[in-house]
Amino acid sequence: MSRHVNAADSDDGGTDAAGVDVLVHHSVSGVFGVDFTRRLCSRVDAVLPAGDGIEAATTAAESRAAIGDADVVLTVRPVGEELPDGAAPEWIQTLNSGVDSYDLDGLDARGTAVTNAAGVAANPIAEQVLGYLLAFERRIHRGIRQQERDGIWRDYSAGELRGKTLGIVGVGAIGTRVAELATGFDLEVIGTKRTPETAPDAVDEAHPPSWLPELLARSDYVVLSCPLVEETRGLIGSEELMAMGSDAVLVNVARGEVVDEPALETALQQGRIRGAALDVFEEEPLPADSPLWDLPNAIITPHMAGSTPKYADRIGDLFGENYQRYADGELDRLRNRVV
Repeated sequence: MSRHVNAADSDDGGTDAAGVDVLVHHSVSGVFGVDFTRRLCSRVDAVLPAGDGIEAATTAAESRAAIGDADVVLTVRPVGEELPDGAAPEWIQTLNSGVDSYDLDGLDARGTAVTNAAGVAANPIAEQVLGYLLAFERRIHRGIRQQERDGIWRDYSAGELRGKTLGIVGVGAIGTRVAELATGFDLEVIGTKRTPETAPDAVDEAHPPSWLPELLARSDYVVLSCPLVEETRGLIGSEELMAMGSDAVLVNVARGEVVDEPALETALQQGRIRGAALDVFEEEPLPADSPLWDLPNAIITPHMAGSTPKYADRIGDLFGENYQRYADGELDRLRNRVV
């Protein structure tokens, strides 16, 4: 375990033994790597006042040993089972946007505030969505297959995004950035949002979630960017896929469970929709025997749409903003607070 301290280090080079102030859970280095963790620790350390320090755990045992003394925890995995009886951090900052795997009720009962990373990866995810749209509209994936599999020159035609309709299911931070980028391609953007009156100007038409059937019927491209909650689990099934046009494409950068995967496989196999671009799946990694691997009208990426070399910096910025509010005792004003 690495221990980072600032001006409160003792004169003999030792560290303040009063306890952990900020714990970077071992899952961070496990998912993002050691270099990422070092960079994140540097950004976090820069905003901490003198006397507050960071411990970066590298193993599950180190996390369990330190978490009972931590005031703040940064993590990408649920930590509820590791908490000692009667102990809990005051604040948990997750490095992921989705928190459906966290025991939010249990953490709330312990008095722990939880904030997620919503919006931190909005730009790279939105750029990837536009990449999917261009791949299907310009049929780039066909060209790649001809190059890799056939090695032959065979002409084919392609379309234009301009004038097409893009439907965004869940106009949050990601959906908003998708809409902003889409305006550069002269797409008509429609969307669903719990509070449609707060939709950004880049969305030409916004409606509540109950408007989903009309969005599906009107859209050439449907982008799923909604959170996974009970209302969205299995949101897109056979009926919804049938409501889409036969030339429509489904893009999922939300959660795999938002889509009924067997129903989607059938729709793709039977040509009920033109295609699907999928970055998330019901089971990850996607099993080797999944029919999706072999479908020519499916683009598969391994849950990496949010990846960016700027992620540590952006998490650091979010943490710095929230840490100031935490230090001021303003937990109710923490950005992205979910509990």
